[in-house]
Amino acid sequence: MQSTTIKRAVAQDADRLTSLIQNSGAYRGPYASIISDYRVTADYIAGHQVFVAIDTAERLQGFYALLLEPPELDLAFVADDVQGRGVGRLLIEHMIRQARAAGLTEVRVVSHPPAEEFYRRLGAERVGTVAPSPPKVDWERPELRFTTA
Repeated sequence: MQSTTIKRAVAQDADRLTSLIQNSGAYRGPYASIISDYRVTADYIAGHQVFVAIDTAERLQGFYALLLEPPELDLAFVADDVQGRGVGRLLIEHMIRQARAAGLTEVRVVSHPPAEEFYRRLGAERVGTVAPSPPKVDWERPELRFTTA
């Protein structure tokens, strides 16, 4: 795998972050409704802690968005072709460091059901379940927490 760098997203990243979400294999089939019209905007990037993982050719490998108030991992995506190569782990470890630096003691994650085990392997604890919210989300989602200490 090429070297991965994590850096703050900028407004010009909005379209490629949206494209990464829209092309995510994890959200095909029954999960497609949750991302069908989702767009990452320049305003969203400006207003939140959004970080991208890029390779040496500046190719987007993944990204995350950390909300500070209330503390929550709002978005986390890794490009399909680099999944399983440590990019997600790098992003989550970076997010935890950013949360700690911002004075947060924990970060909530409402997980995509297939991603729950990934977060748990990285230290998140399941604390509950979030009920469906039709019409976009017709399934329960695991609620997890990362402790930043």
